Amino acid sequence: MTASTHWLASATGQSVLERGGNAFDAAVAAAFVLHVVEPHLNGPGGDMTGVFATAGDPTPVVLNGQGPAPAAATVAHYRGEGLDLVPGAGGLAAAVPGAVDAWVVLLRDHGTWELADVLAPAIGYARDGHPVVGRVGTTIASVAELFREHWPTSAALWMPGGRVPRDGDVITNPAWARTLERLVAAGEGAGSRVERIEAFRREWREGFVAREAVEFLRTPHRHSSGTDHAAVIEVADFAGFSAGYEAAATIEFRGTTVAKTGPFGQGPVLLQALRILDGFDDADLDPSTERGAHTVLEALKLALADRDAWYGSAADPDVVAELLSEEYAATRRALITDRASREFRPGTVGGREPFLPPLRTEAPGAVGVGEPTLGEPTVESTGVTRGDTCHVDVVDRWGNVVSATPSGGWLQSSPTIPELGFCLGSRLQMTWLDEDAPSALRPGHRPRTTLTPTLLLRDGVPVEALGTPGGDQQDQWQLLYLLRTLVGGYEPQQAIDAPALHTTSMPGSFWPRTWTPGGAVVEDRVGEDVIAGLEARGHVVTRSGPWTLGRLSCAGRDPRTGVLHAAANSRGAQGYAVGR
Repeated sequence: MTASTHWLASATGQSVLERGGNAFDAAVAAAFVLHVVEPHLNGPGGDMTGVFATAGDPTPVVLNGQGPAPAAATVAHYRGEGLDLVPGAGGLAAAVPGAVDAWVVLLRDHGTWELADVLAPAIGYARDGHPVVGRVGTTIASVAELFREHWPTSAALWMPGGRVPRDGDVITNPAWARTLERLVAAGEGAGSRVERIEAFRREWREGFVAREAVEFLRTPHRHSSGTDHAAVIEVADFAGFSAGYEAAATIEFRGTTVAKTGPFGQGPVLLQALRILDGFDDADLDPSTERGAHTVLEALKLALADRDAWYGSAADPDVVAELLSEEYAATRRALITDRASREFRPGTVGGREPFLPPLRTEAPGAVGVGEPTLGEPTVESTGVTRGDTCHVDVVDRWGNVVSATPSGGWLQSSPTIPELGFCLGSRLQMTWLDEDAPSALRPGHRPRTTLTPTLLLRDGVPVEALGTPGGDQQDQWQLLYLLRTLVGGYEPQQAIDAPALHTTSMPGSFWPRTWTPGGAVVEDRVGEDVIAGLEARGHVVTRSGPWTLGRLSCAGRDPRTGVLHAAANSRGAQGYAVGR
């Protein structure tokens, strides 16, 4: 079974499975297709995180595809450029690209196919074209002025002839096809499959890709701050990053093990929220009711406040262990009342006071050209879908299972590098220019990412991979899914289709880092009585429309019967689940 946020990626992954490939071959093939067909949602210059288990070892493992800040990316340098925040777009926001190396490492260690065969579908779609979805054109139209006036290489690639592509237009990216072919050719003559993959990696990290990207971004260019700056990334930064693996963070909830990234991502938010909610009766945990929606929103505010106070590459392991403890969850649970909180309430851990980020309700300074669509938040205050990311889940006949969330490197992140056919990402916007922050900008350290795939296990056996695009909303929407399936008894597709909601009562992870005290965004389908009840409790409710929030997918396997299942999001008519 394969499920993802775009039908061509799902079909590609499934075609690999049908031809004997395993879940890792399929996931990598699908991921490189996502770079091509959802360029407004992810790209080769971006990042990814994954969580997976193999048929031979059911222990959940995190795949780290989040690159670090360059060596010259210091708080002092950015402050010296006149910045109070890391911009949401432009080369100064670029972490070292991690997605491509991570996917190739996963293929090397757990796949079976040759790299050239895995990449063939992506190369074909980039060279020969594919019919573009309308949201690509909408995104390009939003930044057309920025492209024309400041990023001409982006205009040349995404607005050929000066025209924004329309829904169904066939678009190509021949430069990216040539880049992939050159990377594959680097391994020609190597003696083994692993050696061919390693040659690809060396050329990406130390060869023409790194050189072209670094040289191009040396020229000052427009950032979302409205000012021009040169990037600080160097070839040595590319060469110094190598994707790898780390242990997953886990808790037990209602008989299910939930496996997530550690605090370099926001994965523990979901675990903390589940810990808090585990102390409530089932009747209090139905997000389709006023009481359930209120309880969920309040638990999420507390978990997200701890995220912003304690998570980051410099997070103390002892602090994280306490954040996930049942004892700490009990203290947080006691803060939930019948009224909506409009406060930012991180907890005190180990006698240490929490970091308090700036709490802004309005963007500081002037809004840069093209800002409204730059960044990863799935929705603005009105709930309209804008920037986003991607997701893919695969499970195979042998019991291998992988959940992965590729993102960053959106076509609107920074100017297109013409010889490569892609741009670098903007993940550093999630860091603070404050040395005291656990997620401060630090050379060589990973920014705290929002990418947060999930793996579920029962009795130590993987049963489901799931995830969603959505920036700060990713774990919020996945929480609704888990409550509905593990507590409410919903089938996966029912849970994905059910009305969604989330809080905006925390500092956003993306530029300009604002928050809405007490904010709650809800789909209209939750019902007038529920919305009125939330407002009466003090929530500041924004109606987003009936089918706007969440783009979940999942794929799983029943270990008792061997029966596989998958489900995908119907919102946007783009997600797709397929299998046999």
